[in-house]
Amino acid sequence: MNIIYKNQDGGVAVFTPTQEALSTLTLDEIAQRVVPNSVAYWIVDPSAIPSDRTFRDAWELDENEMGEPNGYGGVE
Repeated sequence: MNIIYKNQDGGVAVFTPTQEALSTLTLDEIAQRVVPNSVAYWIVDPSAIPSDRTFRDAWELDENEMGEPNGYGGVE
C-alpha cells in the first residue's frame, strides 16, 4: 500500500513504507509521521499509482474524487 497526499507545490507525494517500518507501525501511524501536519492523506493500492513516471511532476490529486481522507498528517 502507498500513502499519497498533496505536497506544498500542489503536486502529488507518494510514500511507500518499507517492510521494516510496517513490522512495527501501522500504515496510519507511518502516515501521521511522514505527512506534514494537518495535510490530508489517502492510503491506496499501488495499482492506483501511474506506472509511467515520465510526467510525475504533473500528477494531480483530485480530493473530491478520492473521497474522505484516511487521516491527517502530524503526530499528536
